[in-house]
Amino acid sequence: MIPLYRDQFTPHGRIILCHGGISVHAFRYASGVEGLTFSNSRGGLTVLPYMGQMLWGATFDGLELGMSSQFEIPRPADTIIGTYGCLGFHSGLLANGVPGSEDSHPVHGEFPTCEITTAELRFGEDARGLFVELWGRRDHVEGFGPHYWAEPTVRFYQDCTMIDWGMKVINRSAFAMPLQYMAHLNPAFLQGATIHQPAPFTPDRTQVRKAVPAHVVPDPDYLDLIDRLAQNPAEMQVLDRDEYQPEQVFYIRDPAVDQHGIAHLMLRRAEGDGIAVGYRPQQFPKLVRWIMANGDAKVAAFALPSTCEPEGRAAELAKGNVIDLAPGASAEFGIRFGYVDAEEAEALAATIRKTGGQNG
Repeated sequence: MIPLYRDQFTPHGRIILCHGGISVHAFRYASGVEGLTFSNSRGGLTVLPYMGQMLWGATFDGLELGMSSQFEIPRPADTIIGTYGCLGFHSGLLANGVPGSEDSHPVHGEFPTCEITTAELRFGEDARGLFVELWGRRDHVEGFGPHYWAEPTVRFYQDCTMIDWGMKVINRSAFAMPLQYMAHLNPAFLQGATIHQPAPFTPDRTQVRKAVPAHVVPDPDYLDLIDRLAQNPAEMQVLDRDEYQPEQVFYIRDPAVDQHGIAHLMLRRAEGDGIAVGYRPQQFPKLVRWIMANGDAKVAAFALPSTCEPEGRAAELAKGNVIDLAPGASAEFGIRFGYVDAEEAEALAATIRKTGGQNG
């Protein structure tokens, strides 16, 4: 275990750990935000250890996995809107999603850009090989309000392009706390790619969000598209348009799992490779999809595992989608995501097809 300190991060940067074929490079962006880049023979991942342990970007075998945006580097920000160019962030934890008229919480909650109190590197070996893991802790306490520890983790392997991304929440208060959490992964918009999912593209299993969020100004064409997608969600199975504006959001109902209880999804390019996500619906009872492509930003968040839908605290309370975490209790969440080459993608497509998916 190697404790991390802010003065280790400099503009010029330096390697602070080598473990087998993994190197970890610590540096500071021009904006002042600290970064860690994990590298192996296939590529690398950049994480912001003190800023919500946000995933900023990753590249494997030459393919950039993260969204494109106007943010070239991360910026200090009170909310995710102020630095929305990342590969992934932890959404929640006391509230999640876009606030409605009855809500006062920030977009996607208090955690995405929060200060991580403690950070350290851990390294070892497991069945998948040598790894280095970034562990962090946020001690969140409010006078006369919630008190929790949040412990995010990122595990990076020597010979692998798949990353383990986790979150543990411990209620430190004498009172129950509301908990809403989404692993908000923002993959690249891969033009012409096909979405593979363990559920049919039918209106009952791939439901378009009909509610129009406050930040979207609908016009007749947009409302017509929503109605069309509600009848035929398979229209969004292949990303064959240059622009998806405004955003499109879907809820994937009852995704099937493999023999290990894992639901698999993939965004596969015509070249054969792609981006894959695996998670346990037992931990994440909801699965959200968010697609947007315009002149400023492009993202194909084809799999957002979540404990709730992204409609804000009040709406999710009304639906019964807010966890009531007892005093002293904890909740753990984890997903695996990353790059799959053409051979791996073919095998994964077969797995998805076996578990009930379409176009595997």
